[in-house]
Amino acid sequence: MAMAPPSPTLAYGSVVLAAVLWGGSIVAQKMALGSFSAVEASVLRDVGGLAILLATWWWQEGGVIKISRSDLRLLGLLGLGVLGNHLLILMGLKYVSGAVGGVIIGSSPVVTALLSAMLIRDVPLRAVWAGAGLSFAGVGLVSVAGFQAAGEQPLLGSTLVFLGVVSWALYSIGSRAVMERVSALTVNWTTLLVATALQVPLLWTDRKMLDAGVASVTLSDWMALGYLVVFATAVAQQAWLFGVKGIGPSRASVLGNLTPVAAIGLSALILNEAVGLIEVIGIGLILAGVWVVNRQTVESTH
Repeated sequence: MAMAPPSPTLAYGSVVLAAVLWGGSIVAQKMALGSFSAVEASVLRDVGGLAILLATWWWQEGGVIKISRSDLRLLGLLGLGVLGNHLLILMGLKYVSGAVGGVIIGSSPVVTALLSAMLIRDVPLRAVWAGAGLSFAGVGLVSVAGFQAAGEQPLLGSTLVFLGVVSWALYSIGSRAVMERVSALTVNWTTLLVATALQVPLLWTDRKMLDAGVASVTLSDWMALGYLVVFATAVAQQAWLFGVKGIGPSRASVLGNLTPVAAIGLSALILNEAVGLIEVIGIGLILAGVWVVNRQTVESTH
């Protein structure tokens, strides 16, 4: 009896793994801000992730790189997307809870679909605006509605996290075109290198561990940083790209909605954050929006 090909199952499994690991990364980022400033956490995360990705690339592709000048320019711009995503979300998490951050990040597939329809017109705008409205209503509800546990400045924090989501959406759209000519692994490490290089000068403006000394960092904060380096940056990124290759970006983005669910569950479990009715309604609206966008885009492409 012939065995069923494992690739779709593997691809779905990879996407689910990436989504859950990213949910955990929100908790880890929140924890790391105990001992590190936002810039320190982002730089250390990216340097560690870069070391793993470069070693993997060297092992898999033999260190050979062939990139045209125009692709090099595009990769430089995409690096700004990675920088915005990593730094803005960490800065936002200083002001809002991990649960709120997770819910806002849940709007990522809709933001990507909306910007994609506007910028590269891969799907008609009319197919995504209704779902986008629903999702943004969920984000707005969670960001603005009476959030006692949201942190010091919920609106500022929510805005920063949302801008981080927009940065990732622009990165996803731009990287699609480059990945037709350059391997996903090369796109991954080159853009991360740009993001890391641009962040280093910012260490002079935002310091915590550098002023207090390495001895001030707790073991749990080192573990949180380690999680960000290994699982959130290196493993999740490659698992996501592997999954997208197997089942396509539309199906993958639907499973990507496990990220806010995982973030809220883990925030309650690890950070003891209160999860109220507003977060649940917010997640419901965001997921409904994603479902509408997915359904409409599938219909519009038939």
